[in-house]
Order: sequence, then C-alpha cells, then structure tokens
Amino acid sequence: MQTYLHGRDLIGDLDFSREEVETALEVAFDLKRKRALNEPHALLRDKVLAMMFFFSSTRTRGSFEAGMAQLGGHGAFIESRSTQIAHGDTPKEIGEIFGRYFDGIAIRHVDWKIGNKYIHEVAKHSRVPVLNMQCDIYHPFQILADLMTVIEKKGRDLRQRKMVVSWAYASSYQKPMSVPQSLILQMPRFGLDVVLAHPPEFKLMPEIMDQAREQARKYRTGFDVVDDMDAAFKDADVVYAKSWGAMVHTSDEKEGARIISKYSSWITDERRLKLAKPDAIYMHPLPADRNIEVTDEVIDGPNSVVYDEAENRMHVQKAVMALTMS
Repeated sequence: MQTYLHGRDLIGDLDFSREEVETALEVAFDLKRKRALNEPHALLRDKVLAMMFFFSSTRTRGSFEAGMAQLGGHGAFIESRSTQIAHGDTPKEIGEIFGRYFDGIAIRHVDWKIGNKYIHEVAKHSRVPVLNMQCDIYHPFQILADLMTVIEKKGRDLRQRKMVVSWAYASSYQKPMSVPQSLILQMPRFGLDVVLAHPPEFKLMPEIMDQAREQARKYRTGFDVVDDMDAAFKDADVVYAKSWGAMVHTSDEKEGARIISKYSSWITDERRLKLAKPDAIYMHPLPADRNIEVTDEVIDGPNSVVYDEAENRMHVQKAVMALTMS
C-alpha cells in the first residue's frame, strides 16, 4: 500500500500506479463502511475544494459536494459561464489564485482538444492538487468507481473475466470518449480481459489505444477490438455499453450526427444481454438515453448495477481527496 499521495494531481488514469489505485480503493471501501455505520470521518475538516464546471453535471457535482461535506470540508461550486472565467481569466490565473484560496481544484471540461490541455495548464500553476472530474480524454473517477463496483460484484481476482466496452447508439449529442478511453487504460491493470466494440467510425484516440495495449501486455491480460456488438457480448462477465462521438473520425458536428444515425441497432436489449453470461453485470456511467442506448428492461433489470456504480463515485472521490488534500 502506498501511504503518501499528499499533493498529487489525478488528471489521467495512469497518473496513479496500480499500487496507488489499490490504495485509493482500500480507503474507498473503508470510507464506504464508515458511511454505512454512520461513523464520523471528518478527514478534511476546514478544507475547501474548488469545483469548476465547464460542462453540466448531476452525479459529478452531487458526489463531490456531498463527499466533501462528509469529510468535514466544503465544495465550492464554480460555473464557468457565470464567472469571469468566461470573460478572460486564464488557466494560469486560475491555478495561481485558486491554488491560494482553496485546498484542491477539481475541474470538468470536456470540450474536444481543449479540456485536458486546460486542466494541465491549471495544474502547472497550482500549489494544490488538481483533480480531473472529466475531460475530453479521461474520466478517472468514473473508472475508479467502476473498478470498485466490479470488485464488489465479481471479487478481487478478476483474471479471466471478460469485460466488454461497447459503443452504443444515442441520438442526444456526440458524447465525450473519455469513459471508454479510461476503461481500456485502467481495467487491464486489474486482470480483466477487455473487448472493445465499436462501428468503424468510432475509433478511440490512437495514442490511448497504444497505451491500452501496453497495459494489457504488461499485466498479461487480453485486449481485442471488434466491430460486432453481438460477438463482443458473447460470454461476457461485465457489459459496459455507452455512446461516444466520432471525434477522431471527424470534428464536424453534422457529419458526426449523420454517422451516429447509421447505427441505431447498437442498443443493449434483453436479447443481446442474454449473449453474455447469466450473471453478467450491466454498467453505465449515466445518464443513459433510455430505449435508445439501453432498454428499460436491462437498465432496470436484475443484471444492472448502475446505481451501485453511481454511489461508488462518491466513495472513490472521497478516498482520493482524503489522500491528496489532507
């Protein structure tokens, strides 16, 4: 167990070693137990986290804000459009100034080719930890929650367990690709054999794919890519199917929307879920486009763990905040 993470940033999934991720998970399980038993755990008393949002949020804001309160501190909600961030405050100024006001800075900025660069620029000039609440490349806290949930449902020894990370149809908008990218980076490190499934136009970033293959080689796990959703689901232990945009293929919004419309059959329904193992779990970071990405029968059915997954966001975030901000 790594016991000193004070002052560390968490921006990309590989910023923490596997052992450091294991430490965060051990703390998360302990804090979840304390929460269940109503045991006080004010590990961040009088600490304040700046929560900067450039993109709307439900679970992310709620879980960080509740988590800071349970740790004895405060989460300050800062919405970019209602502040001078929208009118000239630079990332350097935010890092320098908020790094003096606050004990940590958490940022959600998912604009393609902008978000991750912005977070890194703030971190460069901040004297306090910077935490990535989601950018255009990574969603590390979601994936820590996903990993915690998989361990709860499938046990700590995940070797020879098959996890499908699949694209799914959604008509709402071109969603960030940060969730599937973070999944394929983190999950092979913990023994899961990952199968990535998507139509040809929905490739992930080449550098992320290279890193995912390297993690799979390092930890001797499987990593395959297919373009058939049914084939991917066959005999899966974990099904994680969600939509993401075709940004690598085209940055044109209209063209992206046209491409998405070609693949409305990529939905997780009961027929498709039956291709997986009988005890397979269905995962989604939410919000899901119901009866478009996934049917009500699946997301509300016995194989779904989406609410446990959402709860675990709070526990892993509390763990990382306690480790980095204390």
